[in-house]
Amino acid sequence: MSDDPLPRAWVAALDEFRRHLAMERGLSDNTVQAYLRDAGQLASWCADFGIVDPDEVTLQVLRRFVADGRRRGLARSSIARKRASLRAFFGLLVKRGRVTSDPAALLDTPKLDKSLPKVLRRDQVDALLRQPSSDDPVGLRDRAVLELLYASGARVSELVDLDADRLDLGRSRATLHGKGDKQRLVPLGAPAVEAVRAWLDRGRPHLPLRPAGTTGDDADRHADAVFLARRGGRISRDEVYRLVRAHGAAAGVGHVTPHLLRHSFATHLLEGGADLRSVQELLGHVALATTQTYTHVSRAHLRSVYTQAHPRA
Repeated sequence: MSDDPLPRAWVAALDEFRRHLAMERGLSDNTVQAYLRDAGQLASWCADFGIVDPDEVTLQVLRRFVADGRRRGLARSSIARKRASLRAFFGLLVKRGRVTSDPAALLDTPKLDKSLPKVLRRDQVDALLRQPSSDDPVGLRDRAVLELLYASGARVSELVDLDADRLDLGRSRATLHGKGDKQRLVPLGAPAVEAVRAWLDRGRPHLPLRPAGTTGDDADRHADAVFLARRGGRISRDEVYRLVRAHGAAAGVGHVTPHLLRHSFATHLLEGGADLRSVQELLGHVALATTQTYTHVSRAHLRSVYTQAHPRA
């Protein structure tokens, strides 16, 4: 692959992919860099063969690119990640209208051992939830966001869309609007209720209710939001990802995302004795098989407890 500058269309596509990975998907810096490196290598490889626009890439081109990596001795795991990177890359470009079809949709994937979802230990969760300050409106908001994510297992989209009329703090519960336009009622623990109430009483009134310049219906859609952005209006997915990452780093527990808190919520419930069907309902999973992923994590925990506690383990 040459060191010549990439064609403009590739540069624009890669820049859009970078923003998507870092902000919308909330991936770690290492994962973002790996995906970008894979997509960038494809761009350079294609440019060397006169393919100056992602829209010119075909399935055959992608297969040759992957085969070239295999000939250079890349490990199966690296090949699998490249395929995942390319599917994510072209999947985004199709959604954004940058390419007319997805050449990576039929790119086959080698079977690899499934990895268990990463979860936080309970002491790490405690450190994270203690991190935000209670002395300013943003700190109150951030603590309420973290407490609610961990207490309910909410997806970030469900938290962003949460309106005041879906909160019932008197009964310690909230109604989440999930995938497929489905709603579910989730209980909230006392710390989450206390944090949300503190935010609503002492924090929310001090942040702008609407972004500057919004009027009419556009302004009304912000008025009922439980969580507001620093500059007013309903909090965005990007701001939730940023605040979760920032407090995770400050608390010394590493890279934390809203979905990692969802993983931890489910795993800690199972470790505490919750049955799988109940966890399925709380997570809003349609298929039980999706929830069963967490039983493997729970079994790993049980094995660790057995090894430490049994005299002949």
